Amino acid sequence: MDKQNQIDEERPFPRLLGVFAHPDDETFCIGGTFARYIKEGAEAMVVSFTRGEAGQIRDAQAATRRTLGQVRANELQDACAALGVQHVLCYDYGDGKLKDVSQDDLIEPIVKLIREFQPDVVFTFDAFGAYGHPDHIAISAATTKACQLAGFSEQFSEHLQKGLVPFAPPRLFHACFPQSGLLLLDLIVQWLQNLDTRFRGSEDFMHGLMLFADESTMLGYASDHIKVEWYPSDFYIIEQGEPATALYLLLSGSVNVLREDENGNLMLLATLGPGSFIGDTGIAYGQPRNAHIVAVRNATCLVFSPGKPTNFAGRGEEAQFAAEETDSNETQQMATMCIDVSDFIEQKMMALTKHRTQYPVEPDIFPPDFLKALMGREYFVQIEQSRGLETTLFP
Repeated sequence: MDKQNQIDEERPFPRLLGVFAHPDDETFCIGGTFARYIKEGAEAMVVSFTRGEAGQIRDAQAATRRTLGQVRANELQDACAALGVQHVLCYDYGDGKLKDVSQDDLIEPIVKLIREFQPDVVFTFDAFGAYGHPDHIAISAATTKACQLAGFSEQFSEHLQKGLVPFAPPRLFHACFPQSGLLLLDLIVQWLQNLDTRFRGSEDFMHGLMLFADESTMLGYASDHIKVEWYPSDFYIIEQGEPATALYLLLSGSVNVLREDENGNLMLLATLGPGSFIGDTGIAYGQPRNAHIVAVRNATCLVFSPGKPTNFAGRGEEAQFAAEETDSNETQQMATMCIDVSDFIEQKMMALTKHRTQYPVEPDIFPPDFLKALMGREYFVQIEQSRGLETTLFP
Protein backbone atom coordinates (compact mmCIF):
# COMPACT_ATOMS: atom_id res chain seq x y z
CA MET A 1 0.00 0.00 0.00
CA ASP A 2 2.87 2.40 0.88
CA LYS A 3 4.41 1.67 -2.52
CA GLN A 4 1.17 2.56 -4.30
CA ASN A 5 0.78 5.80 -2.31
CA GLN A 6 4.32 6.74 -3.34
CA ILE A 7 3.44 6.11 -6.99
CA ASP A 8 0.33 8.28 -6.67
CA GLU A 9 2.34 11.16 -5.17
CA GLU A 10 5.00 11.02 -7.89
CA ARG A 11 2.53 10.86 -10.77
CA PRO A 12 1.46 14.33 -12.01
CA PHE A 13 -1.37 13.05 -14.20
CA PRO A 14 -3.60 9.95 -14.03
CA ARG A 15 -3.24 6.91 -16.24
CA LEU A 16 -6.21 5.31 -17.99
CA LEU A 17 -6.31 1.75 -19.36
CA GLY A 18 -9.00 0.39 -21.67
CA VAL A 19 -9.16 -3.38 -22.25
CA PHE A 20 -11.44 -4.57 -25.06
CA ALA A 21 -12.01 -7.37 -27.54
CA HIS A 22 -11.96 -5.73 -30.98
CA PRO A 23 -10.68 -2.65 -32.77
CA ASP A 24 -13.50 -0.03 -32.62
CA ASP A 25 -14.73 -1.14 -29.15
CA GLU A 26 -12.57 1.59 -27.64
CA THR A 27 -14.27 4.36 -29.62
CA PHE A 28 -17.85 3.39 -28.77
CA CYS A 29 -17.14 2.58 -25.12
CA ILE A 30 -14.70 5.27 -23.99
CA GLY A 31 -13.77 7.40 -27.01
CA GLY A 32 -15.11 10.68 -25.66
CA THR A 33 -13.95 10.01 -22.10
CA PHE A 34 -10.39 9.30 -23.21
CA ALA A 35 -10.31 12.37 -25.46
CA ARG A 36 -11.56 14.55 -22.60
CA TYR A 37 -9.11 13.35 -19.95
CA ILE A 38 -6.14 13.12 -22.31
CA LYS A 39 -6.66 16.79 -23.09
CA GLU A 40 -6.47 17.44 -19.35
CA GLY A 41 -3.13 15.62 -19.20
CA ALA A 42 -3.97 11.95 -18.69
CA GLU A 43 -1.83 9.19 -20.12
CA ALA A 44 -3.86 6.45 -21.79
CA MET A 45 -3.44 2.92 -23.11
CA VAL A 46 -5.90 0.90 -25.22
CA VAL A 47 -5.60 -2.86 -25.63
CA SER A 48 -7.58 -5.02 -28.07
CA PHE A 49 -7.32 -8.77 -27.61
CA THR A 50 -8.22 -9.57 -31.22
CA ARG A 51 -7.59 -7.98 -34.60
CA GLY A 52 -11.26 -8.19 -35.55
CA GLU A 53 -10.61 -10.43 -38.53
CA ALA A 54 -14.06 -12.06 -38.32
CA GLY A 55 -15.87 -8.75 -38.67
CA GLN A 56 -17.83 -7.35 -41.57
CA ILE A 57 -16.15 -5.75 -44.57
CA ARG A 58 -18.32 -2.73 -45.25
CA ASP A 59 -15.90 -1.06 -47.64
CA ALA A 60 -14.48 -3.44 -50.24
CA GLN A 61 -11.81 -0.87 -51.10
CA ALA A 62 -10.41 -0.99 -47.57
CA ALA A 63 -9.69 -4.70 -47.04
CA THR A 64 -10.22 -8.29 -48.12
CA ARG A 65 -10.97 -11.24 -45.88
CA ARG A 66 -7.27 -12.17 -45.86
CA THR A 67 -6.08 -8.66 -45.04
CA LEU A 68 -8.88 -7.58 -42.69
CA GLY A 69 -7.11 -8.44 -39.43
CA GLN A 70 -4.01 -6.38 -40.22
CA VAL A 71 -6.07 -3.53 -41.65
CA ARG A 72 -8.23 -3.35 -38.53
CA ALA A 73 -5.14 -3.40 -36.32
CA ASN A 74 -3.87 -0.40 -38.28
CA GLU A 75 -7.29 1.26 -37.99
CA LEU A 76 -7.06 0.86 -34.22
CA GLN A 77 -3.78 2.76 -34.22
CA ASP A 78 -5.28 5.55 -36.33
CA ALA A 79 -8.46 5.80 -34.24
CA CYS A 80 -6.49 5.98 -31.00
CA ALA A 81 -4.28 8.68 -32.51
CA ALA A 82 -7.42 10.69 -33.27
CA LEU A 83 -8.42 10.38 -29.59
CA GLY A 84 -4.93 11.24 -28.40
CA VAL A 85 -4.22 7.80 -26.87
CA GLN A 86 -0.47 7.40 -26.37
CA HIS A 87 -0.16 3.61 -26.09
CA VAL A 88 -1.92 0.98 -28.21
CA LEU A 89 -1.62 -2.80 -28.22
CA CYS A 90 -3.44 -5.23 -30.50
CA TYR A 91 -3.16 -8.92 -29.65
CA ASP A 92 -4.19 -11.82 -31.88
CA TYR A 93 -6.19 -14.19 -29.70
CA GLY A 94 -8.68 -14.91 -32.48
CA ASP A 95 -11.81 -12.93 -33.25
CA GLY A 96 -14.87 -14.84 -32.05
CA LYS A 97 -12.71 -17.27 -30.06
CA LEU A 98 -12.15 -15.49 -26.75
CA LYS A 99 -14.95 -17.40 -25.03
CA ASP A 100 -13.00 -20.61 -25.75
CA VAL A 101 -9.71 -19.29 -24.35
CA SER A 102 -8.90 -20.30 -20.76
CA GLN A 103 -9.72 -17.41 -18.42
CA ASP A 104 -6.23 -17.71 -16.88
CA ASP A 105 -4.72 -17.26 -20.34
CA LEU A 106 -6.63 -13.98 -20.66
CA ILE A 107 -6.17 -12.82 -17.07
CA GLU A 108 -2.38 -13.21 -16.95
CA PRO A 109 -1.54 -10.74 -19.77
CA ILE A 110 -4.02 -8.23 -18.32
CA VAL A 111 -2.41 -8.53 -14.86
CA LYS A 112 0.97 -8.01 -16.55
CA LEU A 113 -0.31 -4.89 -18.32
CA ILE A 114 -1.72 -3.52 -15.08
CA ARG A 115 1.56 -4.05 -13.26
CA GLU A 116 3.55 -2.50 -16.10
CA PHE A 117 1.33 0.50 -16.81
CA GLN A 118 -0.04 0.96 -13.26
CA PRO A 119 -3.31 2.63 -14.30
CA ASP A 120 -5.38 4.77 -11.96
CA VAL A 121 -8.54 3.73 -13.80
CA VAL A 122 -9.32 0.61 -15.84
CA PHE A 123 -12.22 0.40 -18.32
CA THR A 124 -13.78 -2.63 -19.96
CA PHE A 125 -17.21 -3.94 -20.99
CA ASP A 126 -20.03 -4.67 -18.59
CA ALA A 127 -20.85 -8.26 -17.69
CA PHE A 128 -23.35 -8.46 -20.57
CA GLY A 129 -20.74 -7.36 -23.09
CA ALA A 130 -22.76 -4.28 -24.16
CA TYR A 131 -25.14 -6.36 -26.29
CA GLY A 132 -24.29 -9.97 -25.47
CA HIS A 133 -21.21 -10.49 -27.66
CA PRO A 134 -19.33 -13.58 -26.30
CA ASP A 135 -15.91 -11.97 -26.90
CA HIS A 136 -16.98 -8.87 -24.96
CA ILE A 137 -18.28 -10.96 -22.08
CA ALA A 138 -15.03 -12.97 -21.90
CA ILE A 139 -12.88 -9.82 -21.80
CA SER A 140 -15.12 -8.20 -19.18
CA ALA A 141 -14.79 -11.22 -16.90
CA ALA A 142 -11.02 -11.54 -17.42
CA THR A 143 -10.34 -7.82 -16.88
CA THR A 144 -12.50 -7.68 -13.78
CA LYS A 145 -10.71 -10.68 -12.27
CA ALA A 146 -7.29 -9.32 -13.27
CA CYS A 147 -7.97 -6.08 -11.41
CA GLN A 148 -8.76 -8.13 -8.31
CA LEU A 149 -5.60 -10.25 -8.57
CA ALA A 150 -3.00 -7.73 -9.77
CA GLY A 151 -2.36 -6.39 -6.26
CA PHE A 152 -1.42 -9.75 -4.71
CA SER A 153 2.23 -10.87 -4.95
CA GLU A 154 1.32 -14.57 -4.84
CA GLN A 155 -0.69 -14.20 -8.07
CA PHE A 156 1.46 -14.72 -11.19
CA SER A 157 4.56 -14.48 -9.01
CA GLU A 158 6.79 -15.00 -12.04
CA HIS A 159 6.18 -11.32 -12.82
CA LEU A 160 8.37 -10.42 -9.83
CA GLN A 161 11.37 -11.87 -11.65
CA LYS A 162 10.76 -9.31 -14.38
CA GLY A 163 10.63 -6.44 -11.91
CA LEU A 164 6.83 -6.10 -11.98
CA VAL A 165 5.55 -5.30 -8.52
CA PRO A 166 1.94 -5.99 -7.46
CA PHE A 167 -0.39 -3.11 -8.25
CA ALA A 168 -4.12 -2.84 -7.61
CA PRO A 169 -5.92 -0.31 -9.84
CA PRO A 170 -7.80 2.15 -7.62
CA ARG A 171 -10.87 2.20 -9.87
CA LEU A 172 -12.49 -0.20 -12.34
CA PHE A 173 -15.38 0.83 -14.57
CA HIS A 174 -17.64 -1.23 -16.81
CA ALA A 175 -18.90 0.70 -19.85
CA CYS A 176 -22.68 0.51 -20.12
CA PHE A 177 -25.16 1.77 -22.69
CA PRO A 178 -28.42 3.02 -21.18
CA GLN A 179 -31.48 3.09 -23.41
CA SER A 180 -31.66 6.84 -23.81
CA GLY A 181 -35.23 7.07 -25.09
CA LEU A 182 -34.03 9.36 -27.89
CA LEU A 183 -35.35 8.65 -31.35
CA LEU A 184 -33.21 9.02 -34.44
CA LEU A 185 -36.35 9.84 -36.40
CA ASP A 186 -36.95 12.91 -34.18
CA LEU A 187 -33.34 14.08 -34.49
CA ILE A 188 -33.37 13.61 -38.26
CA VAL A 189 -36.69 15.45 -38.62
CA GLN A 190 -35.40 18.38 -36.56
CA TRP A 191 -32.30 18.51 -38.75
CA LEU A 192 -34.31 18.35 -41.99
CA GLN A 193 -36.67 21.10 -40.87
CA ASN A 194 -33.74 23.47 -40.35
CA LEU A 195 -32.46 23.05 -43.91
CA ASP A 196 -33.21 25.69 -46.53
CA THR A 197 -33.76 23.18 -49.34
CA ARG A 198 -35.17 19.66 -49.54
CA PHE A 199 -32.47 17.16 -48.69
CA ARG A 200 -31.45 14.35 -51.01
CA GLY A 201 -28.62 12.15 -49.82
CA SER A 202 -25.93 10.48 -51.89
CA GLU A 203 -25.30 6.73 -51.98
CA ASP A 204 -22.50 7.24 -49.43
CA PHE A 205 -24.92 9.07 -47.14
CA MET A 206 -27.51 6.28 -47.39
CA HIS A 207 -24.90 3.63 -46.68
CA GLY A 208 -23.50 5.63 -43.78
CA LEU A 209 -26.90 6.29 -42.24
CA MET A 210 -27.83 2.61 -42.39
CA LEU A 211 -24.64 1.69 -40.51
CA PHE A 212 -25.03 4.58 -38.09
CA ALA A 213 -28.64 3.67 -37.33
CA ASP A 214 -27.81 0.01 -36.81
CA GLU A 215 -24.98 0.72 -34.37
CA SER A 216 -26.82 3.51 -32.55
CA THR A 217 -29.89 1.40 -31.83
CA MET A 218 -27.86 -1.71 -30.93
CA LEU A 219 -25.88 0.24 -28.31
CA GLY A 220 -28.88 2.12 -26.96
CA TYR A 221 -27.90 5.60 -28.15
CA ALA A 222 -31.32 5.66 -29.82
CA SER A 223 -34.49 3.66 -29.24
CA ASP A 224 -35.92 3.49 -32.77
CA HIS A 225 -37.08 0.29 -34.39
CA ILE A 226 -35.13 0.11 -37.67
CA LYS A 227 -35.94 -2.06 -40.66
CA VAL A 228 -35.38 -2.16 -44.41
CA GLU A 229 -38.67 -2.66 -46.23
CA TRP A 230 -39.29 -3.50 -49.89
CA TYR A 231 -42.47 -2.23 -51.59
CA PRO A 232 -43.70 -3.46 -55.00
CA SER A 233 -44.94 -1.07 -57.68
CA ASP A 234 -48.27 0.65 -56.84
CA PHE A 235 -47.98 -0.17 -53.13
CA TYR A 236 -49.23 2.54 -50.75
CA ILE A 237 -46.23 3.14 -48.49
CA ILE A 238 -48.06 5.98 -46.71
CA GLU A 239 -51.78 6.76 -46.86
CA GLN A 240 -53.16 10.28 -46.65
CA GLY A 241 -54.80 10.99 -43.29
CA GLU A 242 -52.86 8.35 -41.35
CA PRO A 243 -51.13 9.30 -38.11
CA ALA A 244 -47.54 10.36 -38.81
CA THR A 245 -45.37 7.91 -36.89
CA ALA A 246 -42.61 6.48 -39.11
CA LEU A 247 -39.87 8.19 -41.12
CA TYR A 248 -38.70 6.70 -44.42
CA LEU A 249 -35.46 7.07 -46.36
CA LEU A 250 -35.88 5.94 -49.97
CA LEU A 251 -32.92 3.70 -50.80
CA SER A 252 -33.89 2.55 -54.29
CA GLY A 253 -36.70 2.91 -56.82
CA SER A 254 -39.01 5.92 -56.92
CA VAL A 255 -42.30 7.03 -55.38
CA ASN A 256 -45.12 9.38 -56.31
CA VAL A 257 -46.48 11.91 -53.84
CA LEU A 258 -50.24 12.07 -54.49
CA ARG A 259 -52.94 14.20 -52.83
CA GLU A 260 -56.50 12.88 -52.83
CA ASP A 261 -59.53 15.21 -52.82
CA GLU A 262 -62.87 14.45 -51.22
CA ASN A 263 -64.11 12.85 -54.46
CA GLY A 264 -61.22 10.39 -54.61
CA ASN A 265 -59.35 12.22 -57.37
CA LEU A 266 -55.56 12.06 -57.16
CA MET A 267 -53.19 14.94 -57.97
CA LEU A 268 -49.49 14.27 -58.51
CA LEU A 269 -47.41 16.60 -56.33
CA ALA A 270 -43.91 15.18 -56.85
CA THR A 271 -41.86 12.15 -57.78
CA LEU A 272 -39.00 11.32 -55.41
CA GLY A 273 -35.92 9.21 -55.97
CA PRO A 274 -33.25 7.51 -53.85
CA GLY A 275 -31.81 9.59 -51.01
CA SER A 276 -35.11 11.34 -50.26
CA PHE A 277 -36.69 11.34 -46.82
CA ILE A 278 -40.42 10.70 -46.71
CA GLY A 279 -42.85 11.59 -43.97
CA ASP A 280 -40.79 14.14 -42.03
CA THR A 281 -43.31 17.01 -42.30
CA GLY A 282 -46.12 15.16 -40.53
CA ILE A 283 -43.79 14.10 -37.73
CA ALA A 284 -42.38 17.63 -37.38
CA TYR A 285 -45.81 19.23 -36.94
CA GLY A 286 -47.58 16.34 -35.26
CA GLN A 287 -50.21 16.21 -38.01
CA PRO A 288 -51.73 13.38 -40.06
CA ARG A 289 -50.17 12.52 -43.40
CA ASN A 290 -51.15 15.13 -45.99
CA ALA A 291 -50.57 12.92 -49.05
CA HIS A 292 -50.24 9.36 -50.28
CA ILE A 293 -46.79 7.94 -51.02
CA VAL A 294 -47.03 5.23 -53.68
CA ALA A 295 -44.20 3.15 -55.12
CA VAL A 296 -43.72 3.85 -58.85
CA ARG A 297 -41.08 1.22 -59.38
CA ASN A 298 -40.20 -1.36 -56.79
CA ALA A 299 -38.99 0.75 -53.88
CA THR A 300 -36.81 -0.03 -50.87
CA CYS A 301 -36.90 2.16 -47.76
CA LEU A 302 -35.01 2.41 -44.51
CA VAL A 303 -37.83 2.82 -41.99
CA PHE A 304 -37.49 4.51 -38.59
CA SER A 305 -40.34 3.77 -36.15
CA PRO A 306 -40.75 4.67 -32.46
CA GLY A 307 -41.32 0.99 -31.64
CA LYS A 308 -41.67 -2.41 -33.22
CA PRO A 309 -45.05 -2.51 -34.99
CA THR A 310 -47.39 -5.31 -34.03
CA ASN A 311 -48.89 -7.63 -36.61
CA PHE A 312 -52.34 -6.06 -36.20
CA ALA A 313 -51.52 -2.44 -37.03
CA GLY A 314 -54.14 -1.03 -39.42
CA ARG A 315 -54.07 1.50 -42.23
CA GLY A 316 -56.02 4.62 -43.19
CA GLU A 317 -57.36 7.58 -41.21
CA GLU A 318 -58.92 5.42 -38.49
CA ALA A 319 -55.83 3.23 -38.06
CA GLN A 320 -54.38 2.50 -34.64
CA PHE A 321 -50.64 2.04 -35.02
CA ALA A 322 -49.81 -0.37 -32.22
CA ALA A 323 -46.20 -0.87 -31.13
CA GLU A 324 -44.60 -3.00 -28.47
CA GLU A 325 -43.79 -1.03 -25.32
CA THR A 326 -40.25 -1.10 -23.94
CA ASP A 327 -38.77 0.01 -20.64
CA SER A 328 -35.89 2.42 -21.31
CA ASN A 329 -34.94 3.14 -17.69
CA GLU A 330 -33.62 -0.19 -16.38
CA THR A 331 -30.03 0.17 -17.63
CA GLN A 332 -29.98 3.91 -16.88
CA GLN A 333 -30.52 3.18 -13.19
CA MET A 334 -27.46 0.92 -13.11
CA ALA A 335 -24.97 3.62 -14.17
CA THR A 336 -22.84 5.13 -11.41
CA MET A 337 -20.80 7.44 -13.66
CA CYS A 338 -21.92 9.78 -16.44
CA ILE A 339 -19.18 11.61 -18.35
CA ASP A 340 -20.15 14.62 -20.46
CA VAL A 341 -18.16 14.27 -23.69
CA SER A 342 -20.23 16.64 -25.82
CA ASP A 343 -17.20 18.88 -26.41
CA PHE A 344 -15.29 15.90 -27.81
CA ILE A 345 -17.83 14.54 -30.29
CA GLU A 346 -15.74 15.70 -33.23
CA GLN A 347 -12.79 13.60 -32.02
CA LYS A 348 -15.02 10.62 -31.29
CA MET A 349 -16.54 10.75 -34.76
CA MET A 350 -13.12 11.19 -36.35
CA ALA A 351 -11.91 8.10 -34.48
CA LEU A 352 -15.00 6.17 -35.60
CA THR A 353 -14.36 7.01 -39.25
CA LYS A 354 -10.79 5.69 -38.94
CA HIS A 355 -12.38 2.23 -38.60
CA ARG A 356 -13.17 2.42 -42.31
CA THR A 357 -13.71 -1.30 -42.84
CA GLN A 358 -16.56 -1.20 -40.32
CA TYR A 359 -17.95 2.34 -40.59
CA PRO A 360 -17.36 3.99 -43.97
CA VAL A 361 -19.06 7.19 -42.86
CA GLU A 362 -17.96 10.80 -42.97
CA PRO A 363 -17.38 12.57 -39.63
CA ASP A 364 -19.78 15.35 -40.62
CA ILE A 365 -22.62 13.04 -41.69
CA PHE A 366 -24.80 14.94 -39.18
CA PRO A 367 -24.44 18.38 -37.57
CA PRO A 368 -22.67 18.60 -34.17
CA ASP A 369 -25.86 19.24 -32.17
CA PHE A 370 -27.39 16.05 -33.59
CA LEU A 371 -24.35 14.00 -32.55
CA LYS A 372 -24.10 15.64 -29.14
CA ALA A 373 -27.70 14.73 -28.36
CA LEU A 374 -27.07 11.16 -29.43
CA MET A 375 -23.55 10.44 -28.13
CA GLY A 376 -22.67 13.36 -25.88
CA ARG A 377 -22.56 11.29 -22.69
CA GLU A 378 -20.78 8.07 -21.82
CA TYR A 379 -21.97 5.89 -18.95
CA PHE A 380 -20.13 3.53 -16.65
CA VAL A 381 -20.70 1.32 -13.63
CA GLN A 382 -18.00 1.44 -10.99
CA ILE A 383 -17.20 -2.02 -9.71
CA GLU A 384 -17.07 -2.58 -5.94
CA GLN A 385 -17.54 1.08 -5.02
CA SER A 386 -20.39 3.48 -5.68
CA ARG A 387 -21.21 6.93 -4.34
CA GLY A 388 -24.29 7.57 -6.45
CA LEU A 389 -24.25 8.88 -10.01
CA GLU A 390 -20.92 10.68 -10.51
CA THR A 391 -19.86 12.96 -13.35
CA THR A 392 -16.07 12.95 -13.14
CA LEU A 393 -13.43 10.24 -12.86
CA PHE A 394 -11.35 12.07 -10.27
CA PRO A 395 -13.61 13.78 -7.69
